[in-house]
Amino acid sequence: MKLVDCSYDAHAGAILAIMNEAIVTSTALYDYHPRPPESMVGWFKAKVDKGYPVIGAESDGGELLGYASYGSFRAWPAYKYTVENAVYVHKAHRGKGIARVLMRALIERARAQDYHVIVAGIDRDNRVSIALHESLGFEAAGTIRQAGFKFGRWLDLGFWQLVLDTPRTPHDD
Repeated sequence: MKLVDCSYDAHAGAILAIMNEAIVTSTALYDYHPRPPESMVGWFKAKVDKGYPVIGAESDGGELLGYASYGSFRAWPAYKYTVENAVYVHKAHRGKGIARVLMRALIERARAQDYHVIVAGIDRDNRVSIALHESLGFEAAGTIRQAGFKFGRWLDLGFWQLVLDTPRTPHDD
């Protein structure tokens, strides 16, 4: 397995497949319908425009096993040092430590980009993702009860956060 910076041309289809599988089979994404291929144009453009990484884990044969990224937490300027992460692994490759490798790389990228807080919004029933984030130092930061409705039931959305030692000299502007 090797880590790569994902690109639209090389990875959009595989990322979309992983994302859509999570949409239709889980509460990892609070979305109802698979996203169309054209949605990836805007998704990648937003990442590139803001300098947000999309880190992929590829097999030796070039298959995308999973990916991790982050994006804006909230739109107001005072949140500029906070990002929200996402990590997804192809269903055939879960339980092999891929998400942990991706998250470690993502955390290092956040440090390098001078972010201060990484937020993870996780469905409260997703014990695997909660355990992963906590093992990497994320701490529970609160729950919004019944924030979503999917698969005929209310979903509680938990938040975890990792506070980094960056930036060294934060500033208002």
